[in-house]
Amino acid sequence: MWNMKAVEHRLPRVRVGRRYRFSAAHRLHTDLLPPERNREVFGKCNNPFGHGHDYVMEVIFEGEMDPATGRLVPLEMLDLFVKRVWLDQVNRRNLNLDLPEFAALVPTTENLAVVAARRLNAAWPQWFAGRSARIEKLRIWETPRNIFEVFVPAKDGQEAEPHEAVIESRHQGS
Repeated sequence: MWNMKAVEHRLPRVRVGRRYRFSAAHRLHTDLLPPERNREVFGKCNNPFGHGHDYVMEVIFEGEMDPATGRLVPLEMLDLFVKRVWLDQVNRRNLNLDLPEFAALVPTTENLAVVAARRLNAAWPQWFAGRSARIEKLRIWETPRNIFEVFVPAKDGQEAEPHEAVIESRHQGS
């Protein structure tokens, strides 16, 4: 049986998801592999001139709802945060050339999701200090069938999903 007095003192925990769009170009290539192996592994995505995608990124925020406002955090503030910290850095950019992380990483969408999550998570305290809210996970759609998800570790000893990329891809023959 529930202890109603204990429940009354706890603020509701909620999740809020926001979706954002950006366009970016990249080339999947690594100097660790010979040219023929790059072509074999990355196929048409190894085009020397690169190619682009119209990405959709969803960020899930989690925490205790503010009892005064009935919100986790102001949505306009979330949007400005994501715009300044991430979208302004990647929209209409070449990931290989314009993001320093991709000097050492192949700009796969798995790596793109990890880099986005790390950047957003690192900037979170400057924007949302004192709030219980946190980034729980980030998901990027590269295509309608290729979806990449990263769980962001909780801080302060809270339980969290492991930091991993979950890939949903259904490749059908040409």
